[in-house]
Amino acid sequence: MKLYEGLEAEYVHQVIDQVEYVKGHVHTSGLENFWSLLKRSLSGIYISVEPFHLFRYLDEQAFRFNDRKDARGDLGRFKKIDGACGGKRLTYKRLTGNDQGNKDDV
Repeated sequence: MKLYEGLEAEYVHQVIDQVEYVKGHVHTSGLENFWSLLKRSLSGIYISVEPFHLFRYLDEQAFRFNDRKDARGDLGRFKKIDGACGGKRLTYKRLTGNDQGNKDDV
């Protein structure tokens, strides 16, 4: 598929027909689980999602999904996020895209 061209250096890509769910070690369970959790969070937690911010919700859910097996659970994820946010400031203007390059809002 043209969509996946150039990714083979970093990713292993295999194809499964829609009638199959498992082909050796390749299966669709993880992907179906991810989409199920994403849909549940969008309709249950956030209720209203603006298309402009959709990539942020996807990033958050991908982070939660990839770190779901952290032995410390939610605390482990929180500490990971807290460590990455130290000394950074995100203003409402920048978050909403109304930032016109004001250096005070960095």
